[in-house]
Amino acid sequence: MSTEHWLGLITGVLFGLLLQQGRILRYEKQLGAMLLRDMTIFKFMLSAVVVGMIGITLLAQTGQISYGHKALNLGALLVGGAIFGVGWAIAGFCPGTAVGAVAEGRWHALFAILGMVIGAALFAEIYPTLQSTVLAWKDFGKVGLAELLGISPWVVVAVFAGVSFGAFYLFEKLGV
Repeated sequence: MSTEHWLGLITGVLFGLLLQQGRILRYEKQLGAMLLRDMTIFKFMLSAVVVGMIGITLLAQTGQISYGHKALNLGALLVGGAIFGVGWAIAGFCPGTAVGAVAEGRWHALFAILGMVIGAALFAEIYPTLQSTVLAWKDFGKVGLAELLGISPWVVVAVFAGVSFGAFYLFEKLGV
């Protein structure tokens, strides 16, 4: 295995440990998130996104990495987001938490993983049809939010971090 593979494995295991320690893998946390009664999952993920945004933007601007964007496709976002949300609501797990739950020994999460595998296979089968329908709706091209708005990526990071920290404050004030 290459150094990149090892680093990926190590960060994946560490992220899984954080999920487990934060009790994000628990059904009651998933249900609380779905009912907007427990914002633990949202706080965890927003924190991870803010840290990732800062790290990736810093690494990209110092020339240590280069990255490209996937196509910003409205149809894919709407349909994919709806499928993800329905799957999460039905199974009680998102992909990462399903794998983490299995690692904790909660074998019922294997059904969620099986659903993901079946969904991926179905997607592969219907992809040609999707290209001429859903994926043809509106494609903004391979552009990020900063490029789309014509602003510095640091402005996007600062606004996202500010909104996230405001949400954390609000969640704490509401006791959720």
